Amino acid sequence: TVFLPKTDFPMRGDLPKREPGWLERWERMGLHARLRAQAGGRPKFVLHDGPPYANGPLHIGTALNKILKDVVNRGAQMAGFDAHYVPGWDCHGLPIEWKVEETYRAKGKDKDAVPVLDFRAECRAYADHWLGVQRDEFKRLGVLGDWAGRYATMDHGSEAVIAEEIGRFLTNGSLYRGLRPVMWSPVEKTALAEAEIEYHDHVSPTLWARFRINEATSPDLVGASVVIWTTTPWTIPGNRAVAYGPEIDYALVHVEGVAEGSHLVVGETLLVALALLPVFERDAGLATHTIRRVLKGEELSGAIATHPLRDWPEAKGGYAFPVPLLPGDFVTTEAGTGFVHIAPGHGEDDFNLGRAHDLPIPETVADDGTFTVQAPGFTGLHVFKAHDAVYAACEACGTLVAKGKLTHSYPHSWRSKKPVIFRATPQWFIAMDDDRHIRQTALDEIAKTHFVPETGRNRLSSMVAARPDWCISRQRAWGVPIPVFVSKQSGEPLRDPAITERVVAAFRAEGADAWYKPGAAQRFLGPDRRAEDYEQVMDIVDVWFESGSTHAFVLGETGERGLPAKANLYLEGSDQHRGWFQSSLLESVGTRGHAPFDAILTHGFVLDEQGRKMSKSLGNVVAPQEVVS
Repeated sequence: TVFLPKTDFPMRGDLPKREPGWLERWERMGLHARLRAQAGGRPKFVLHDGPPYANGPLHIGTALNKILKDVVNRGAQMAGFDAHYVPGWDCHGLPIEWKVEETYRAKGKDKDAVPVLDFRAECRAYADHWLGVQRDEFKRLGVLGDWAGRYATMDHGSEAVIAEEIGRFLTNGSLYRGLRPVMWSPVEKTALAEAEIEYHDHVSPTLWARFRINEATSPDLVGASVVIWTTTPWTIPGNRAVAYGPEIDYALVHVEGVAEGSHLVVGETLLVALALLPVFERDAGLATHTIRRVLKGEELSGAIATHPLRDWPEAKGGYAFPVPLLPGDFVTTEAGTGFVHIAPGHGEDDFNLGRAHDLPIPETVADDGTFTVQAPGFTGLHVFKAHDAVYAACEACGTLVAKGKLTHSYPHSWRSKKPVIFRATPQWFIAMDDDRHIRQTALDEIAKTHFVPETGRNRLSSMVAARPDWCISRQRAWGVPIPVFVSKQSGEPLRDPAITERVVAAFRAEGADAWYKPGAAQRFLGPDRRAEDYEQVMDIVDVWFESGSTHAFVLGETGERGLPAKANLYLEGSDQHRGWFQSSLLESVGTRGHAPFDAILTHGFVLDEQGRKMSKSLGNVVAPQEVVS
């Protein structure tokens, strides 16, 4: 006989049925408000919520993140703190635009024909629906927080503060408009942030091409051809120079025998890095040769070459300009030929070298990835379909040395999953190294921050140390506009705090839609200026700037929640070193001179039984909604 105690405790856990009852009871008794009242006067503990994106139901990674936050908050509350947790949502941006545009495409509608305010209203409704779904799912997980006082980047008050933060950068001089190469998605027709890029294997066409030297200090170099190698043949129309390494040893090679099918010519003279000559022999079909001499790259100083498409009849003389040979400290002998063809509009190193030597920066590529009239002979052709045309043009000019294919890791948009390009376009940037010293201050703040695990410190500091100026503009419609006016006469932005004040007041009352209403320009410029004298900027701000600004409208003693200005903790997945941790740090340092957090905790990703990261594309996900039911 087994004697069991008599008890009301149920024999089965029966959690799928019992948990909703507990949650209902907590809701009924106002548990969150009672905890706040009970903790009045205790030291505050603030875990500032990195906002999930209001686009679709929760996935297991978001559930992991929110549960960890709940564990930390409950632990802090029990340890004697007042742990006031305000959940939030990221609501603007391209993924929501894409979803709304998909419904248009299904109906055969053109997005550009829809009035912008109507389009924005549809995006807002879409985000609002999913915010509600996710909030209910988080509550079902048992997460306790200030759900009634939640924040969202699309709330009118939030949009007003985001505009105010942009205004701070405008007023202090760190915000500027400049032509720089940025990661550009031809599919989405917008600039992308580093955090919006993912790397996938990609097969790129490769090109070896001749640049014939016309002028050089050494007579034996005149008439020889510098050979470049590139994995982006479509950038050749944008070429304006060739870079060499001053300390690299180059071989002046006389071609004596070639393999069958090779584009090399017996009797010609080529310049290739000595260390890469054996690889070049194989790739270009160079059978026999003699090395006339070996020279240091610095001997090429002042040399001038011709563009490989100079004699192409289709271009009608469009490439007849001289191509200087310039020293570049980024040139290596790791791959290629030891020479780098420079297209200033299509790469960071190319752009910097071009700017240092006053090279022209042609806009050869339009926003949809097709060539403009500044790429003579290729206008209208898409860059990703251009390699055969570039090969044929080089062959017609006698400048094609070889062609091939290379499988390598290449940047793709994490939304469309399509490859991106580097493209120089006028964008709005926040300077990292002007007299505000955002980069250095951010590095100093990282040194003061507590990291769990400690490896996060090096990861974040190395990213901040190496990053370019922050490109904050996007060429889309669903987001907070960059509320700036540019003088048509001087090309300079108006740095008038009174305009920012008018914008902020309007956004607080009507939301950011106020920027798009008829007469908005004159309304915000005020009575002392004429709207026709200024360009009203219609770019929206990068969503990473928005989420990086959330500390400004969630934290702060003067705000409606009465929270400290600085959070005790930011807690997110380890991918946020290049995302939210970094944008929050740079935004706060730029406007307040300090980090918005005392500590950063990072966690990993949910894996399947094979140790692979769970993802929808692999089909190995477990939905948290299924687990709780």
